[in-house]
Amino acid sequence: MAVITNIEDLKRIYERRVPRMFYDYAESGSWTEQTFRENSSDFDLIRLRQRVAVDMSGRSTASQMVGQDVAMPVALAPVGLTGMQHADGEIKAARAANEFGVPFTLSTMSINSIEEVAEATGRPFWFQLYTMRDTDYTSRLIQRAKAAKCSALVITLDLQILGQRHKDLKNGLSAPPKLTPKTIANLMTKWAWGIEMLGAKRRNFGNIVGHVQGVSDTANLGAWTAEQFDPSLDWGKVAKLMEQWDGKVILKGILDAEDAKMAVKLGADAIVVSNHGGRQLDGALSSIRVLPEIMDAVGGDIEVHLDSGIRSGQDVLKALALGAKGTMIGRAFVYGLGAMGQAGVSKALEVIHRELDVTMALCGERNVADLGRHNLLVPEDFGGRWA
Repeated sequence: MAVITNIEDLKRIYERRVPRMFYDYAESGSWTEQTFRENSSDFDLIRLRQRVAVDMSGRSTASQMVGQDVAMPVALAPVGLTGMQHADGEIKAARAANEFGVPFTLSTMSINSIEEVAEATGRPFWFQLYTMRDTDYTSRLIQRAKAAKCSALVITLDLQILGQRHKDLKNGLSAPPKLTPKTIANLMTKWAWGIEMLGAKRRNFGNIVGHVQGVSDTANLGAWTAEQFDPSLDWGKVAKLMEQWDGKVILKGILDAEDAKMAVKLGADAIVVSNHGGRQLDGALSSIRVLPEIMDAVGGDIEVHLDSGIRSGQDVLKALALGAKGTMIGRAFVYGLGAMGQAGVSKALEVIHRELDVTMALCGERNVADLGRHNLLVPEDFGGRWA
């Protein structure tokens, strides 16, 4: 068995094991993929300040995210179609997160439903909401998340209109996959994935099929979904969604200081600085590049998390040192899930935790709460300020 020492090791196994359309779904961005690439490469521009002859004993990565105790300030981000990366993928990822002591976020576009994940895990998780034109469906979705005792609502703000992802269009992405000559040829090389999927609880969108009038199977699901993302979403509608939830609210998709200020004004508990993993506006700045400006604008007024581009514990440390209270990982845990199921998600978390812990020690810190800009060397022109 291969020795896994970093997230890239999991990615290589993942690519070999999972059908091409689902690998491409996770490992791609919109249009030219510039933002997708820079989400990760911009972390490399930030250097670490090494300190020596410092007592490194008794280190702790424990923290809190929106009042929840966490083993490290990392949450599993909402990722659609996770149950197509591995059979019952949402359930397995949630179980790994629970065992490790970090939050799991279930996507609206999950394969396993809210109820299925709640029943299989028995612990509260966060639920990510896409707002739809069908307001009755959106309200029912919120009520279902309440009934499942979800501990936070993550409202995604940056998918009013779907960004074009060339690979998904060329692959004919669907759940379950459509059987064309091309997909059949690829699936024949992924027999282990196929055998596991035969035993899956579900192979379509569990939060949608059977819960929307006129959508009872995958035949009419695609047309409904394509028409449902709400281009009219504005801050007034966000406020109404928050009122319906009446609990912890995290607003995801913030990439501008003015939008961050609006989130504070609405009374959100946290924001997630995110560009949807580079899958929406190609050419937008990376999340880590805009983080300093957003921290300067609202860091004292609201809890800030960082998403998009994190592939290591060092990336987590850099985000925390720039002021973020927490981080989210998406692709990093999907690599593990596709490679090894629940054990792979656990391995991804272990890798990131060890990298965070060791890097923190070598920077002369013993607690994540003590990390700050003093631990970093940041280029003067790094911040994403607009002229």
